[in-house]
Amino acid sequence: MKIKVIDKPFAEVKTMTGFKYEKPIRQNAALRWLIKMLSAGELKSVNFKCEKTGMEKLSEDEPCLVLMNHSAFIDLKIAASVIYPKQFHIVTTIDGFVGKNSLMRHVGCIPARKFIADSAMVADIVYSLRRLKSSVLMYPEASYSFDGTQTPLPRSVGKALKLFNVPVIMIRTYGAFQHDPLYNGLRLRKVDVSAEVKYLLSPEDIRSKSVQELNDILKENFTFDNFAWQKEQHVCVNEPFRAEGLERVLYKCPHCMAEGKMVSSGTHIRCSACGAEYELTEYGDIKECEEHTEVTEDFSSHRSLQEQSPSLHFSSIPEWYSWERTMVKHELENKRYRMETPVRIMVLINTDAIYHVGDGTLIHDESGFRLDGCDGELSYEQSPRVSYSVYADYFWYEIGDMICIGTPQMQYYCFPMNKDVNVAKVRLAAEEMYKMHSL
Repeated sequence: MKIKVIDKPFAEVKTMTGFKYEKPIRQNAALRWLIKMLSAGELKSVNFKCEKTGMEKLSEDEPCLVLMNHSAFIDLKIAASVIYPKQFHIVTTIDGFVGKNSLMRHVGCIPARKFIADSAMVADIVYSLRRLKSSVLMYPEASYSFDGTQTPLPRSVGKALKLFNVPVIMIRTYGAFQHDPLYNGLRLRKVDVSAEVKYLLSPEDIRSKSVQELNDILKENFTFDNFAWQKEQHVCVNEPFRAEGLERVLYKCPHCMAEGKMVSSGTHIRCSACGAEYELTEYGDIKECEEHTEVTEDFSSHRSLQEQSPSLHFSSIPEWYSWERTMVKHELENKRYRMETPVRIMVLINTDAIYHVGDGTLIHDESGFRLDGCDGELSYEQSPRVSYSVYADYFWYEIGDMICIGTPQMQYYCFPMNKDVNVAKVRLAAEEMYKMHSL
């Protein structure tokens, strides 16, 4: 999928008319049916099955809030099939409206800005539930999982449930991540996909529980490990490309501590600095190869005094990724974290197009983000307290890996030119930085 991009000077872009607010409209019934039909082919190819629990509690014409984990692009196709024939609105990232605003609104989409405070989105959800009597589909994690486990939930979700005061349904997918993990270059694997649809909370439950109790329930239901599930269910992923792109997630070598030196090919990932090599097995395990390939540089230089320890061993991608989070936290605590890279800059100010405004420099450190560019025309700073995470993505609209910051009025999509910069690390750092500032 691509997005409409127009080259335009930033000085001109910032004077353009911004987003025009429009209330949600009733979902077009013909389009709702068409989406279901267009989804049927891929769902059939993955032998999709659905198990429903407690759904008899939900009346046919009763609007509800549908919460779904976010594993892969097939998620919407699953939801369209499961929710049909109920009318439903879909909370969708606003860049999805670019060049097709009218179509997206008739499909029933509600624009949202990822990890940016968005009161308009909340108002749209309330309007859809109460005035349009429409159900609403949300992905509370906001972003796709990088490592196959849950991403953080905002603390505001429990409070939102109180405001909405409608039944809460949860859709939990199984196999969707293994079918199409984001890191693997959008190449599909032959994996069966299923879903559990569960009546999670009634309006009475919501009224009787505190915000914290509601958040705890959501956290419990949105805690998962797709690789642990794969191992338990003995799900085989035998595609010969299954490890390719994995360096986007596993960017730090546990043997020599080098970053940006991991390279993948076929079913293996190796460190080009020290030669350490690992295999991603067909059942999702990480196995260290006994013989390392040729060493390309003196890897001892990558280890700090605090990191002089034997090589670490991880049995899964989530274990490795969790260790990377710990290491990022360690960098922050010791004031050693800093990311600086030249970037291509694209700006979203309305849904007509996304505007390529030139190049600049993106800095991320304990002070937050700073973006400067466009020959001095652009200067933007963002505090680490702004959000609990940051919008970071791989292969964004086939352009490249991306980090997005900004305000409800203007979002800056930054594409690092330094290939050693890893957007997953930036997301981890933003999350850990927010925690530190929230204590």
